[in-house]
Amino acid sequence: MKKRILSIATGLLVFLGACDFSDFGDTNVDPTALPAVSNKALLTFSEQAISWTTWSAPARQGAVGTASSTAGYANDYMVLYAQYLSEGPYPESQNYSDRNLSWTEWYRGPLANLQTIIDNNNAGNAAADPANGSKNNQIAVARILKAYYFWYLTDTYGDIPYSEALKGNENRTPKYDAQEAIYNDLFKEMTEAQAQIELAGFPVQGDILLNGDMAGWKRFANTARMFMALRLIKKNPAKAKAEFEAAMTAGAITSNDENIVYQFLGGDPNNWNPWYENYSNDNRNDYALSDRIVTAMQGDPRLKVYGESINGNIIGLPYGTAVARNIPSAYSRLGERFQGAGVIAPIFTYSQVLFARAEMANRGLTSENAGALYEQGIEASAEFYGVGPIPHGAYAGNNAAGLQQIITEKWKHQFLNGFEAWTDWRRTGYPSFLVPGEGSLDARGIPRRMSYPANARTVNQAGYDAAIARQGADTNYTRVWWDVQ
Repeated sequence: MKKRILSIATGLLVFLGACDFSDFGDTNVDPTALPAVSNKALLTFSEQAISWTTWSAPARQGAVGTASSTAGYANDYMVLYAQYLSEGPYPESQNYSDRNLSWTEWYRGPLANLQTIIDNNNAGNAAADPANGSKNNQIAVARILKAYYFWYLTDTYGDIPYSEALKGNENRTPKYDAQEAIYNDLFKEMTEAQAQIELAGFPVQGDILLNGDMAGWKRFANTARMFMALRLIKKNPAKAKAEFEAAMTAGAITSNDENIVYQFLGGDPNNWNPWYENYSNDNRNDYALSDRIVTAMQGDPRLKVYGESINGNIIGLPYGTAVARNIPSAYSRLGERFQGAGVIAPIFTYSQVLFARAEMANRGLTSENAGALYEQGIEASAEFYGVGPIPHGAYAGNNAAGLQQIITEKWKHQFLNGFEAWTDWRRTGYPSFLVPGEGSLDARGIPRRMSYPANARTVNQAGYDAAIARQGADTNYTRVWWDVQ
C-alpha cells in the first residue's frame, strides 16, 4: 500500500513538473474588457474638456468622479471676473471668494490621455493603430491640445508642473517650471506640431472638435500661438512680434467659416451645455447678465442675443454687491443661444483674430491698418451672432484711446469667454470699467491669478516652495510672469 501511494505521488510530481504554470491561456481574461483604450477614444475624452477653457460655466451636479460631474473643470469665477454675469442668491464668487481651486482633473484627465496618445505612437503599441490616424497626425494633434491645456493652466496659476509632469509613478513630485520657460516650450510645441501635420495623411479619428480636418488643426495651433504672443507684449515685445507674425504667416483663422467651436450634444446628458444643466435641468437661477455689460452695450443688437428679454428689456443684475437677490422675472438670464442643451461654444473666432491683429498694429508691432482691422472685427462679430450693424465709435487712432476701443469691442464680442476677457484685462487694464463692486472681499479687487490647489504643498513641498520663492506669495494677487504693471 505504501509502495502504491509512493508511486502515485511520484507520478503526480512528474506530471506537475511537466506543466507550465505561466500559461493559463485566457482563463483569467475578462472577455468583456478592452485590452487597451484606443487612441481615438483617448482623443475624444481629451476634447470633451475643451469647452471649459472658453465657455465659463458652473459645474454639473453629478458626484465628483462620475461621468456627469465637471466639478474639476468649472470656471464660472472667470466669467465673474470678466463681469459678464452677476450672482443672485449666492453672491460670493463675484466678490472674489474663490481660492485654491484644484487642477487635478486637468492633469489626470485630458493631459494624461494626450500624453498617452503620444507615448502609444512612439512605442508602436496596438492602441496607436493607424486606423486612428497616421502616426504624425495623431502625435501632432495630441501635442497641440496638450500645449493648449498647459497654456490655460499656466495663465491661470503661473508657474506649474510642466516638463516633469505626466510621468506617473516615475516622478510623483515634478518641479514647477517658471512660466517664461513654459511659454518658450509652448511656442516650440505649437510651431513644430502644426508643421508635423500631414495634410495628405490619414486624419485623426475620434476628433469631435474638428472632425479630422487637419488643415483646421494647423489653424488651431497658429491661432493659439498668436493669442499666446499677445501676453508677451509688455514683457518681451520683440518676441511677441516675432511669434505673432510667424503664426499669422503659417496660417490662422481667416473667416467666420473657419471658426473653431465645440458642439454640445443636446441629447446626451454627459455632453450637453453646462448652462442648460444649470438653468433647465437643475432648476437653478444663480446667474444673470451683469449691469456692467448691459450698460456698456445699450443699443447693441447683440445684447438681445446675450440676455433674455423681460417685457422687452434686458435688465442687468448689479455686479459685486453682497446682497442676495432672486433672479427670475427680475433680471435677464442668459439668452437662448447660450442656454440651449445643444449649442456651440466658441474656442477661437475670426473676430478675435481681427481684434488681436488690430491691437498689434495699434502698438506699432505690425504694419497693418489697425483702424480697418477694428472695423472688420466688429463686422465679423455681427456676422457671427447673426445681427445687423453694430453701432460703435470711430477708431481713435494708434494711441491709448484706440487700444481701449479695440479691447472693449473684443470684450463685447467674446461674451462668456471669461478666460480671454479676464486675461485681456490683466495685461491691458481694459475695459477700464471692470472694477470691483462694493461687496468685494479684498481691497485689492479683481484677482490676478488663481491660488494653487489647497493640497499643493502637502503633495509636493519642494516644487511648491521653489515656485513661491521664484514667483511670489501664493495669493490671488501675485502677478504671473507676463502680467507686468
